[in-house]
Amino acid sequence: MLKKFFGGGMDMLHGRLWDKILFFSLQLALTSLLQQIYNTTDVLVLGRYLGDDAMAAVGNNLPIIGILVSLFVGLSLGANVVMARYIGQGDLKNANLTIYTSLLLAFTCGLIIAVPVVLGAAGITDLMGVPPSVHGFSVNYLVWYMAGMPFLSIFNFEAALFRAHGNTMTPLLALVAASVLNVVLDLAAVKCGLGISGVAAATSLANFFSAVLLFIKLKHERGVLKLEIGKLGHFEIRKAKAVIFIGLPAGVQAMVFSISNLVIQGAINSLGAEVMAASAAALVFELNIYVFLMAFGMAATTFVSQNYGAGNMQRCSQVVHSAMALNFAVTIFWASVVWFAGDRLIWLFTDSEKVADIALVRMYTVILLYVICVPFEVLSGAMRGFGYSLPPALVTTFFIVGERMLWLVTVFKAHPDFQTLLITYPVSWILVSPFIMWLYLRCVKKRTRELAALTAQTKANEVKTLKLKQEGQA
Repeated sequence: MLKKFFGGGMDMLHGRLWDKILFFSLQLALTSLLQQIYNTTDVLVLGRYLGDDAMAAVGNNLPIIGILVSLFVGLSLGANVVMARYIGQGDLKNANLTIYTSLLLAFTCGLIIAVPVVLGAAGITDLMGVPPSVHGFSVNYLVWYMAGMPFLSIFNFEAALFRAHGNTMTPLLALVAASVLNVVLDLAAVKCGLGISGVAAATSLANFFSAVLLFIKLKHERGVLKLEIGKLGHFEIRKAKAVIFIGLPAGVQAMVFSISNLVIQGAINSLGAEVMAASAAALVFELNIYVFLMAFGMAATTFVSQNYGAGNMQRCSQVVHSAMALNFAVTIFWASVVWFAGDRLIWLFTDSEKVADIALVRMYTVILLYVICVPFEVLSGAMRGFGYSLPPALVTTFFIVGERMLWLVTVFKAHPDFQTLLITYPVSWILVSPFIMWLYLRCVKKRTRELAALTAQTKANEVKTLKLKQEGQA
């Protein structure tokens, strides 16, 4: 494993695809799972040693943190696509220079987000209607957690750059090390009497540590990923615009998703404590399984970007077909686990038979229908790889978020029960899928025409250059 940490990237342009995409995607999924464990660790430590109010403070801030992290992950996809395309084109100089622009952009975005939230933490907490007993804890946790947000942003961008070169193992191992450090620092903070502020600061330090690990690795890389300290001030507006053009729509799309889910959570809260508890338990399984679907979409982004940069549209199509088939297989596997063992797994979270039964309703309604999301995730990821990020983001926002909001004020209002509320998820997926497929076909057609025109122009220029050379010799 250590050898792979210090090893090179994956060749995405040649050879068999399915095993490379599977390896790449599973490591991405594990990385996402570890990122979720960060906050879970804080909840467990605070709940065990500081009580329910401290634990509730973390729970209150998780939606805010989740929305902001979604933005950074989306933005980092822009860096991934830009660098992967340069690698595919064989333009290693510009690929390397993308590192410096990306890191400066990551730190700047982290500061732009963190500073206003830190300064307005008390006001944000007031807006969320937090009880007085939790208010102080909530403000302190948010302030200290946001202090590390620039480093979390840098880590996501660094990880995206490694992925662009086909290396998913290095970010995964860095996150493993940071997760262990987070547990140790959380426990130390509690033992030293630093309270919730100390636990949040420990998590920020762990984020800093993971970013530093990848920074050091970049510094000791050879070739396209080599980071030179003297070039750290290098910033190109053109590259920054390209990163933002691709990454911002993806980030905003993820944020809007999170916001719509917050609104749905409000509807769930109106159904009582038992439904809230059951939904929370089922949600743990949903989130942990969905990262696998997202991972194959992110793999499609990187593989398509490199091969599109190399001008190989046929292999881009092969990437999409392989990622789609693998995603279907993995999703069906997890659906089978839930179908055959869900009733036993849910007892890990509750001793109440009624809560367990309600949780199973959500698991069966949502997770068993995740297969509907496979084309959406893979095709959206592929379009980002082609640099076609805004249209799928707009379509997704309109149909999924729009449908869910409309469902709440119409269908759910007329039939306010849990099952009716949950049906909004598969309905929104079914609505958006045909439009995503149509956009993908349109995108492929457009990019194929552009590549053909570029190839024809290149050949014409070569003929013209040769002719001028021959005339000069004559």
